[in-house]
Amino acid sequence: MCDICNQNAAVKICQTCNDFFCEPHARQHGTQLQKHIIKDIGSDIQDRSCLHQKPKDFYCITDHMHICSICVEGNHKRHDITSQEIQVDVGEDLGQHDTVVPPPGEIKFLTVKPNSVALTWGLPPELSGTKKFRVKWSSLIEVEGLLVIKDLNKVEINNLQLGEQYFFSVATEDEGGKLSKWVTACVSTAVPPPRDLTKVCLESTTLSLTWSKGENMEGIQHQFLITITSPDKESFVIYTKDCHKTLSDLESDTEYNISVSTLLNDKTSDPVSISVHTELGLREVLTKIGLEDEYDTKLKISQILQIIQHDTSEINIETPESLTEAFLRRLLMCDTNARSVKCVSSDLEMDKKNAINPLDLIAGLFLCSDKFLQQNMVGKMVQCQFAVPLLLPNIETRELTMMLWSMREIVRNFTPLQQAFRGTGSEERLVFSEMPLVSFVRLGKHFLSKSQMLNKLLSNTEQYHDIFYHSALECGDVPRRISEGLVEFSWYLPCGNRSVDKFSEPMAVANLRGDIRSFDKQFTFLCQSSAVVYILCEESEVEYFKYLQGKQVQAKLILISSKRGKSFRLKMLTVEPNLKTTNLSETKTTETELVRPLQESVSEMLGKKSKKVSLENLAERARCCEILVDDDSDECRSALKNARKITARIDKISEFKDEELPTQGNIWKAISWVQTEHWRLRKVGKIKLEEYHKTLEREEKEFKKKQQRFEMTTTMSNFLNGLSASEVHRSYFLKWLEMTLEDLSRHQLSALLNQYVTLKMKCPKETDKIADVDQQISISSLQIKHFFRECGQRYTCMADVPEFSNLRRKVEQLPMFAAQMLLDGVPLELVDGDAANIPLTWINAVLTELHSLIQSNSKVKVISVIGVENSGKSTLLNTMFGTRFAVDKGMCTRGAFMQMITVSKHVKSKIGCDCIMLIDTEGLKAHKIVQDDHSHERDIEVACLAVALSDITIINISKDASVEKEFLRMVLNALTRVKVEDKKPLCHFVQVHMTGLPASDQKKRDKALLEQLNVMIQRDLQIKATKLADVVSYDSSTWIWHLPSVWRGTPPMASYSSDYSKTAQALKRCLLTDLSKCPERGDLMDFAKRIESYWESV
Repeated sequence: MCDICNQNAAVKICQTCNDFFCEPHARQHGTQLQKHIIKDIGSDIQDRSCLHQKPKDFYCITDHMHICSICVEGNHKRHDITSQEIQVDVGEDLGQHDTVVPPPGEIKFLTVKPNSVALTWGLPPELSGTKKFRVKWSSLIEVEGLLVIKDLNKVEINNLQLGEQYFFSVATEDEGGKLSKWVTACVSTAVPPPRDLTKVCLESTTLSLTWSKGENMEGIQHQFLITITSPDKESFVIYTKDCHKTLSDLESDTEYNISVSTLLNDKTSDPVSISVHTELGLREVLTKIGLEDEYDTKLKISQILQIIQHDTSEINIETPESLTEAFLRRLLMCDTNARSVKCVSSDLEMDKKNAINPLDLIAGLFLCSDKFLQQNMVGKMVQCQFAVPLLLPNIETRELTMMLWSMREIVRNFTPLQQAFRGTGSEERLVFSEMPLVSFVRLGKHFLSKSQMLNKLLSNTEQYHDIFYHSALECGDVPRRISEGLVEFSWYLPCGNRSVDKFSEPMAVANLRGDIRSFDKQFTFLCQSSAVVYILCEESEVEYFKYLQGKQVQAKLILISSKRGKSFRLKMLTVEPNLKTTNLSETKTTETELVRPLQESVSEMLGKKSKKVSLENLAERARCCEILVDDDSDECRSALKNARKITARIDKISEFKDEELPTQGNIWKAISWVQTEHWRLRKVGKIKLEEYHKTLEREEKEFKKKQQRFEMTTTMSNFLNGLSASEVHRSYFLKWLEMTLEDLSRHQLSALLNQYVTLKMKCPKETDKIADVDQQISISSLQIKHFFRECGQRYTCMADVPEFSNLRRKVEQLPMFAAQMLLDGVPLELVDGDAANIPLTWINAVLTELHSLIQSNSKVKVISVIGVENSGKSTLLNTMFGTRFAVDKGMCTRGAFMQMITVSKHVKSKIGCDCIMLIDTEGLKAHKIVQDDHSHERDIEVACLAVALSDITIINISKDASVEKEFLRMVLNALTRVKVEDKKPLCHFVQVHMTGLPASDQKKRDKALLEQLNVMIQRDLQIKATKLADVVSYDSSTWIWHLPSVWRGTPPMASYSSDYSKTAQALKRCLLTDLSKCPERGDLMDFAKRIESYWESV
C-alpha cells in the first residue's frame, strides 16, 4: 500500500527514502524532492529491502533483513535492531556464554548549526577503566568520517554541509577492539534563516516585504517559503526565489502573521516572522470621512457651492466626517491652510484615532468627485500653490489614472530668461507647455523628508511655500492609507526677475508617494517620461537598481544617497552596461546643505537641451504603461469632436461673429439703443414725446424683422446639437468650447489687454485711445457668453421658426440648458456688456425654467458687488462663495453676470430663502469712454440695477481711489438713483490692497472716508439727506472691511494670501447673518419681474 494515503496500491519506491508510493503520490514526491531516486517495484517483498548505496551494518530482527544506517532512522525506526559487528567469546566448556561490550546510551544533540553538530551520549554503567568510543557519521550521499574518542562522551563535528541530513552512530570499543551494538541518531544541519525581514509598504489589501539572504548563503542556490496566517482564516504558502515579495489580495483591517523561511533542498530554516495589521480599505476610509455614497454617485460642483451651516458660523471639527466639508470649504476659498484640517474634541485619544492624512483626504475627494469638480479643485489648488494629482491610484480597482482633464483649465503667465531680456512673457495653457519633467522618488525608508526638501528647492528666495505636504505639517505623519502610489505634480515658473527666481527656465516636477518597490508602474512611467529622476536611497540598497538593466530608461538617474541619515551625497547612477555610480557632489550632513548642490544639479539640467514634454504628450506615454487617462471617456472625446466642428470654422474672430453669430451683432445693438432710448430720450430734441415714442416703436419693429430674417447658421446648429446631448456630454462640450475659444483669442486679446492697462495707468485722460482699445477688445473677444447671447436672441425670435420643426424644439429647450448651467455653477450674462441692454424675454424664460428645476422652492435673496474698475470684485465673490465669475487680466467684467447658489435645508429658515443670487458687475470708470451708442454709461446703469435688485450690496473701493471724489460720487449715484419701496440699501464697503497698514491707520482712513461721504451727501442737492446713514443701511461696527493683497509673493510662484481668504470668509459670514435680517422679497418669478421693472427705472 502507498505509505502516504494508505489506500492505493504502491507502484513506486523511493530508493532514497525507502518509501512506497501510489502513482499520484510518486509524482508529487518526485516534484518536491528532485534529487531522490524513484523506481518501479515488483510484487516481491524484497523490493522493500534496503536499496541505499550504503554499508549494511545493521540487522532488523523485526523484519529479518540487513539494513543500513539510513534505514535505522527511516522505515525501521523503533524496530528491534542489532549491529552486525557484535563479537561473541566462545569457550571450550559447555558452560561457555557470550560476553557483550555494553553499548553507549542514547545520542543527544547539543547544538545543530549550519556547518557543525555537537552531540553527546550516555556512558555505559557496566564499563570501567578507560572509556573508548568509536563515532562515525554520514550523509545521504556518502560516508563523511570516523573517529575514536577516549574518556569523553561529547564531540563537535565541523565542516558539514548546511541543510544536509546526517546519521551519527556511536559504539563502545573495549581494550581488545571489540565493538558494542551501534547506537544511531540522525539530524539535519541547520539552514540559515533569512535576515532583516522588513515591511516596506502596507495598504488595505497589499503588503510589500523585503529581507536579506541567510548567513553564508551567498552563491548557494536556495529559495524561500512565505507562510501567511491569520486568525480564523486558512493559511497559505508562497514559494519565491527573490528577497522581496508584494502580497496582494489580502483583506483590509485584518491581522496577519508573515513568516519567511529559507528552503535548501528539502530542508527549511527556522522562520523569521513579522505581524502586520492591514489598513482600512478604500470603502472603509471613505466611510470614515463621510464619502461612502459619493464613491458611486460622485460629488458635483452644485453640491459643494450650496450654503450650509459651516458657512454661517464657525463649527468645530469633531468627527472625521466633518473633515471633508471643512477641507472643501477652505479650498473653495483658496485658503492655503485647507490641508491642515484635523479633528479637535475633548477626547485626545479619539482625535488621534480619527486623524486622517491630508493626502488621503485629497485622494478620497478626487475619487468621489465628477470630472468637473475635479477640474475645479485642481484650479483652486494651483492658486494655493498646492501640488495636484498627476497619477491617482485606486486601491480597490488597482487602477492608476492620469489626471489630464483636471489640469486642462490651468493657464499661467511666466517669463523665461530669454523672454525677460526682450521684455516679453508667455501666457500658456500648461497642458500644452513643453518643459523638462524632474521627478523625485524614494527607495525604502529614508532619513530625509523628500517633500520638505522639494519645497525648499522650489520656493523662491522671497517666499517659502509648502507645495508638497510633508510629515512636519498637521497630520502629515499619520500613515497614508489610500494615497500611497499617488504621483503629485507641480510647476516651477520663473517671473523673469533674477533676484526672485530660483531657476531661469520653467519645469514640471513630479513626486511619487511611497516606495518604488511597491509602485513599479509609476516608477517606470517617470523613468520613461522625465528628463531626470532623483532617487532618495541608502547606499547599501544601490544593487536593487540592477533590475533596470535591459529596460527602457530614458531619464538620467541621480541618487540622493544616504549613510544612515548621517551624510548625504548626489551620485549619477549608470545602469548600462554595468551598474555604476559617480559622485556629483561633496558629502553633506544636513538637508539644508544638500539643497544647494541639488539646485545646481537641476539648473545644470535646465541649461542643457534636456528632454521636454507636455502633459498632453505624457498622456500617450501613460497609455503605453497601461495607465488610464481621465479624458479618454466616450462622452469627453465626442464632446471635443463637436466643439471642434465650431472652432474649425474660425479664422478671423470679428468676421466669424458677424457671419456665424449675426443676431447679437449690430442689429441687436440697434434694437438695444432704441429700447433704452424710450426712457433715455437723448435725441428727442423738439419732437413731441408721444410722436417720438411711436417713431422708436416703428424702428424697433423694423430692426426685429431684420433680425428674424437671419437663418440658423451652421455654427449655431452645431452648438445646439452639443447642448441637446446628455448632461455629461453637454458639460464636456461647453468646457471644451470655452477652453478652445480662449486659446484661439489669447494671443491677440492678451496684447490688447496689456495695452489697455498701460493706457489707463500712464495716459488716463486719453479717452479716445482707451475707447479705441476697448472697442478692439470687444471685437477680438470670443467666449461662451457670445454663444449664449446668440441663444437668447434666437429664442426671442423663435416665433419665426416653424412650430413643429426639430429646430423649434431645440430652440425651446435653450432656457432649460441655461438654467441647468446656473445650477451647475456657471454664471449667466444678465446685462449684455457690448449692447448695454438686457434680453428680457430670454432672462425671464431662463429664470422660469430655473424656478421649475428647483421645484418652485425658489425664494431668493440677492447679493451684488459694485465698485471701482479692477478692484477685485469678481475675485472677492469667487473667494467667498467658490463661484467662477470671469477674472480677466487687467480687465473688469463687461455688463453684469449672475450665478445662483442653493441653500441647504438646515440654513433656509435661518436666512429666510431657498437660494441666493449673486450679481457681479462691471467696474465704475473714472474717465468716461465716450461712444456714440451711449454704452459708456453702461457701468453706472449696471451698478444702479444691481443695487436696486439686491438685499445686500458690497462696494469695492481701491486703496488709491478711496479719496477721489469722482469715484465716490458715482457710488452715491448708484445707491440713490433707484428708489425701491422706501428701502435703504444694506451695504458693506470693502477697501482692497490694504496689506501692512496698522489698525490705527485703518481706523483713521475709515473715519476720513465716512466724513468725506457725509460731506458729499450734504452738498448734493439731488440727495435729500445729510449723512450716509440716511442713504444706506449699515452696521457701524462692520460697515467697512480691509482686504489685504490677494497674492502672497511674486506671481507666478505666488500663493493665495491666507489673510485675504480669512477676511473674505469673515465677510461672507457677516453677509449671511445680514441676509437673515432682510425681509423676504419673493421667488425667482418675482425676481424676473423686478429685473424688468428696475431696468426701465434706471
